[in-house]
Amino acid sequence: MYYNGVYHLFYQFNPKGAVWGNIVWAHAISTDLINWIRLDHAIYPSEVFDKYGTWSGSVTILPGNKPKPVILYTGIVDTNNTQVQNYAIPADLSDPFLRKWIKPDNNPLVVADKSINKTQFRDPTTAWLGRDGHWRIVVGSNIRHRGVAILYRSRDFMKWTKAQHPLHTSANTGNWECPDFFPVSLKHTNGLDTSADGDNVKHVLKVSLDVTRFEYYTIGTYDTKKDRYIPDDTSIDGWKGLRLDYGNFYASKTFYDPSKNRRILWGWANESDVVPDDAVKKGWAGIQAIPRKLWLDPSGKQLIQWPVEELETMRKQKVELRNHKLDKGETIEVKGITPAQADIEVTFSFSSLENAEEFDSSWADLYAQDVCAIRGSQVQGGLGPFGLLTLSSEKLEEYTPVFFRIFKAHDKYKVLMCSDASRSTLRDNKKMYKPSFGGYVDVDLTDKKLSLRSLIDHSVVESFGADGKTCITSRVYPTLAIYHEAHLFAFNNGTETISIEILDAWSMDKSNR
Repeated sequence: MYYNGVYHLFYQFNPKGAVWGNIVWAHAISTDLINWIRLDHAIYPSEVFDKYGTWSGSVTILPGNKPKPVILYTGIVDTNNTQVQNYAIPADLSDPFLRKWIKPDNNPLVVADKSINKTQFRDPTTAWLGRDGHWRIVVGSNIRHRGVAILYRSRDFMKWTKAQHPLHTSANTGNWECPDFFPVSLKHTNGLDTSADGDNVKHVLKVSLDVTRFEYYTIGTYDTKKDRYIPDDTSIDGWKGLRLDYGNFYASKTFYDPSKNRRILWGWANESDVVPDDAVKKGWAGIQAIPRKLWLDPSGKQLIQWPVEELETMRKQKVELRNHKLDKGETIEVKGITPAQADIEVTFSFSSLENAEEFDSSWADLYAQDVCAIRGSQVQGGLGPFGLLTLSSEKLEEYTPVFFRIFKAHDKYKVLMCSDASRSTLRDNKKMYKPSFGGYVDVDLTDKKLSLRSLIDHSVVESFGADGKTCITSRVYPTLAIYHEAHLFAFNNGTETISIEILDAWSMDKSNR
């Protein structure tokens, strides 16, 4: 949240080890979203209504002469994993850092009724205020394999009543975790307060699917009279729907930042090496991805995401490459920066779409990441694969490619974006998760250009295709391509010559983090 000039990040944390358990709400503050100060934990198990865990939730800032933030969170009350919804408030609003939080005696606020599976009933959203003066929240759940966003209403934020119908539900999607429901503007890229509605507003419902460990979202219409959310015809519920990020990215939340009129998305990227063994050795596990500004694409069909502008203050030495041709099989090294921690923006162009390879009809029912695994960066194509080889060793024994391939499917073109961890490390460990992540990019190829931005930070490659239309986060653990031994290359493994119109790359200085 943003409150009185300070950003507050609350996150799930185990203070007793680098594995899951003993969950508290850790607390950090910042004035620029880049440099953070860790504070004492905001809330932790201490009462009968959260004795066995203080799980995820959200913050709502209640309006008034002196706005007051309220944490809503899931408490675990017994060894049977019974879940209830609690609240906490600042002990001292005059403390600029809100270091201490209290849990009033009237907790819990929301308890599951007989129709709800009380062991899958968690993660309350930020509340929004309806035109009728009632507050509303959604809690994620699961009823007979049907994902459910259970809706509650309250006049005073203390007494909550379950609505007769859920805000939204979808069959065969399993338990919905970390739901997020927020408005987006049809007219501009600015963010909207969570309570906004009106003629030029659409709504987004995002859920984290416990079954797949991926996140999905739909764009639709919020019927404020019926308190129902209806996804647009172009939005699909469930596993084949839109994703905020097609990689290692989960349990995300957004918040409205009034200081710059934007909606900011935070996501979590867990480890993908051997858990818990490697986590215990490292002494830590899990990172927050870079915060992203989020808005609705002009088409109205999807969201656009881009790293917050403050990240650019970390850019240090810079190298440029202009109008360089990449012929079939050519690779060029980008020198003059520190590739283990870098920010790269590149625009690729091509003179023709004639060499786009045919899209195999047998792939139609596959997920994009499956096609990436079949048609990897080493598989020669027509128009692609082309892109970046990140976190590469000098002789390419290790590398994590982020690349595009362009296919022709009937009379249309399909753009595939991949981030492939399969060759990212020489570690011989079958338990490591080294997937080929991928997503399709809904982009107009009239100008015959594709852009890519990749943020590289030792064990993470966070990439944004076509100005943020498709995003992929990968966690990788090279053994050779570390620190000053890491390299960065641009490559083309297609028959069509690719031009690097513009490539700007910066070393990133994290000395203050």
